[in-house]
Amino acid sequence: MAATPRHHPDKAELDKLFPAIRKYQELATRHGIGDIFQDNGGKLLQSLLILDLTCVGSREGNDAKDCFGNEYELKTVNVLLTQSFSTHHHLNPVILAKYRKVHAWYFSIYEGIELVRIYRMEPSQLEVEYFAKWERKWHASGGKDINNPKIPVKFVEANGKLVYADPVDDRL
Repeated sequence: MAATPRHHPDKAELDKLFPAIRKYQELATRHGIGDIFQDNGGKLLQSLLILDLTCVGSREGNDAKDCFGNEYELKTVNVLLTQSFSTHHHLNPVILAKYRKVHAWYFSIYEGIELVRIYRMEPSQLEVEYFAKWERKWHASGGKDINNPKIPVKFVEANGKLVYADPVDDRL
């Protein structure tokens, strides 16, 4: 017979919170997000609802679309942990073509779990500084995929269009 493990005192608090977490997951599931704890699922849900977008639901395609069928790339960052947005772990010309084709990019900036701002950028705004340089680097390496190149938060803040700001954020 297995021994009963001793639990941390905070387990009781987690047990009380878990029904609300299950409801959060039910909401996410209705919007095509299978796990709020994986791949920024909870943050993606928040961005989708604020921007009135629909999750595309495929890890291979773009992240979201609007009611007209336009597709979007969505990125999130927790600025308490890092100051740049991740892109793709195997960036190559096929992924770059996908990035260039989207209607726009949305960059959601978080402090921990709190959404602070969302910026919109057109693919053309990322072309010279990022896409073209990444493509040249890929070709110069003999076709070796680039591992997760970054887009700095400062670049997005300086060049993107602010489309959402936390109403209680007094920095703006």
